[in-house]
Order: sequence, then structure tokens, then C-alpha cells
Amino acid sequence: MIAHYRNFTRYLLVVCFLLSLISCKNDKKTVLFEEGHGQLFKIIDSKNLGLSKLSTIFQNDAWTVETSNSEITDELLNDIDALVITGAFKSITQNEIGVIKRFLEKGGKLAVMLHIGPPVAALLHNVNVSISNGVIHETGNLIIGNDIDFKVVNLNIHELTNNLNDFTVYGGWALLPTNSNGHVVAQTSTKSWIDLNGDNKADAQQSFATIVVGTFGLGEFVVFSDDAIFQNMFLKENNYELAQNLAQWLAN
Repeated sequence: MIAHYRNFTRYLLVVCFLLSLISCKNDKKTVLFEEGHGQLFKIIDSKNLGLSKLSTIFQNDAWTVETSNSEITDELLNDIDALVITGAFKSITQNEIGVIKRFLEKGGKLAVMLHIGPPVAALLHNVNVSISNGVIHETGNLIIGNDIDFKVVNLNIHELTNNLNDFTVYGGWALLPTNSNGHVVAQTSTKSWIDLNGDNKADAQQSFATIVVGTFGLGEFVVFSDDAIFQNMFLKENNYELAQNLAQWLAN
């Protein structure tokens, strides 16, 4: 009788272990790095401007990491929890924008990181975020005297800014939420400026957003004014912490 009880107990332990494995597998989330719009900086690239370190951060946070260089479709985003569009050089089409909106409406999460503005301008307009037509110039917290490479120190409370005092951008575009569904997480000083007409003068001087988050349907999105934040050579110190926070926020 005792031997039978022990065998039954072992059987229950094995069943519980297998169920826990199934549960862990079901809980694991999938992030898709979209690379079908002329991206030069990819997650398999371990060179200075590649994104291999960012991919590793996601993998260490228990994400399944996938890539695609094809059109964004509803079928492509099936079973995808988070979509990352970073460093696009070719425009997201209207059909693809519709797909992404449906993805968000159903509860998906989206992260967009700008290298140049025009390829993602229409997409961002559809989630009520505008972008500038020139990069931000700063007057303080500069990196080696270059006024487009600087630390962003004005951070609002958010999961993305956990344990952060600052992070560094290397040529960022101003962001502006245009509806109540979006809000600013990080912004420059009030003395930063943008050259609107190419004469290298401060045509617009004020505080500009560098991270905007928002909701769309059941989903959420984040927009970063700069994609270099997450490139291998710049993914260190607080930029590294920001990337870790991003992986965790997208999973929630």
C-alpha cells in the first residue's frame, strides 16, 4: 500500500511538472522586429550600429524574438504580442497601417524608433502623434559638445523610466501627442530648439518630447525620437536600462 502511494505521488509530481512546462510555454511572449522597410540596422548584426544586444535583452527577458522582411499583414501578426519598427527607411503603406491599427485594437503593443521621420509619419499620425521636420538641438547635457547628441533628464513617472535618471539620444526628432490618448514620458529642456527652414537658427525653441506613449483600442504604443538609443555601441548605462524597461513594459 505504501509503495503504491509513493508511485502515485511520483506520478502527480511528474504531471505537475509537465503542466508547469506547458504553462511557461503559453506565457512566453513573441516580439516581431519588422525589417521589411529598408532597415539598415538589424537584430542579427553585432557591429556597432546593429541591434543584436537589444535582441539579447528581449531573449533574456523570456521573449521569443522573430523578424520579418515582408509586408505587414494580419496573418503575419497572428500570435505576435509586440511589434517593433525601428530605423525604417521606406514608408509604411496605408494597408499596413490598417493592419497595425487592428493589431493594436485587439490588444497588441507597438514600439516605433525613428531614424528619419517620413517613413513612419503616416502611421504615427494614425495614433495621434506628430513628428518634427528637423532634429532637436539641445543647449545643455551635451555629449562631447555636439548639440544633437545629448542626455534627456526630464523624465515623467512611467514603467519605461524605472530606475532612470537620464538616457542619451544621438540625433532625435521632436514628438508631439495630438490627442488625449497619448502623453509624454521624456522631454528636452525648455532651451532646446529646432531649425525649421534650414538656416541653422532656432526657429522653434521650447521643450520637445523624446518618448511618447499612448493607448489605441485595447493596445498600447511607444514612440522613441531616436533609434540610435538601442544600437549596440550606444546600448550601455542608462540606455541599456531603458531597453530592459522596454522589454518588460511590452510584456505587461
